[in-house]
Amino acid sequence: MVDFGAPDPGSAAESSSRPATLADIAQAAGVHPTTVSRALRGGEGVGRRTAERVRAVAQELGYLPNPAAASLRTGRSTMLGVVVPRLTDIVLATIYEGIESGSADAGYQTVVANSGDDLATQRMRVETLLAARVDGLILGDARSDADLVPELVDRGNRVVLTSRRLPGILSVTCDDLHGGRLAAEHLLELGHRDLAVIAGEPYASTGVERTEGFRTACAEAGVEIREGYVVQSSFDVRGGREAAESLLRLNPRPTALFAVNDFAAIGAMGAIRDAGLQVGRDVAVVGFNDVPLAAQLPVPLTSIRSPMWEMGREAARTLVRLINDQPCASKTLTPHLQPRASTLG
Repeated sequence: MVDFGAPDPGSAAESSSRPATLADIAQAAGVHPTTVSRALRGGEGVGRRTAERVRAVAQELGYLPNPAAASLRTGRSTMLGVVVPRLTDIVLATIYEGIESGSADAGYQTVVANSGDDLATQRMRVETLLAARVDGLILGDARSDADLVPELVDRGNRVVLTSRRLPGILSVTCDDLHGGRLAAEHLLELGHRDLAVIAGEPYASTGVERTEGFRTACAEAGVEIREGYVVQSSFDVRGGREAAESLLRLNPRPTALFAVNDFAAIGAMGAIRDAGLQVGRDVAVVGFNDVPLAAQLPVPLTSIRSPMWEMGREAARTLVRLINDQPCASKTLTPHLQPRASTLG
């Protein structure tokens, strides 16, 4: 008589030296391997008690599914590839957490790679992920000065952009035009007329559109942004500091700076302090994204809050719908002004 409740000692000893298989589970549970496969895939066509017994035996044996075998059977890996400039950036890390959540909800796993915002590295990372048979890509490092993303779409790859966007490519981003407008309206309402912008990199839609929204709101209010008062910079503290140092030397000196990224804004605040000026009294500063650090600074930073986590989650959901040939469309999520002492003094 065979005890179907546990594997026999011989099979247990044997399985300890190799991963458990569907056949091992079937023998231990007293069912056909096909029944095991169905039970572990969701239980369709298998009785509830049988499915529960099979899953319990699988857990006891330490069974791990074989992604490669599943991919051969279904034609899908249930893996999503993600490429971002760098996960050390809290904005991108938060977006990625949202991507992981949205992917897991749909039964997908994610693999993430850093491009460093370098064109050659970006292409290499993408090709590596495609070689690993990911079902689709979420790109957080799209650049307007490169052809990679349109090429990927033309080749039939399933691609969704997040953080940054490109014309004609499916994306889930913050409404950066509106965010720039919010920053301008806030400073104009406070009476500022000598305005300057730390505009980020010219190849990133985030900086371009936030600056455009800011300029448009100023123009509508009859306020001119002077020539030379919009400065490109890297999206980091050093870039913001260097840009602010050059802006503070202008005559007239701007009374307010809009930085399209919180870390650039923090760098600008350091430059203002080192120039013997006070943030929020002599020079107002507005950032963008509202990272957790913004509210904890010695002079809390006014910032435009971007829905970073939600952006990532919705990007993952959109990609899964695209993979499943379901209707999907680009989305822009709404930012909100978070006023603090860096403008209110």
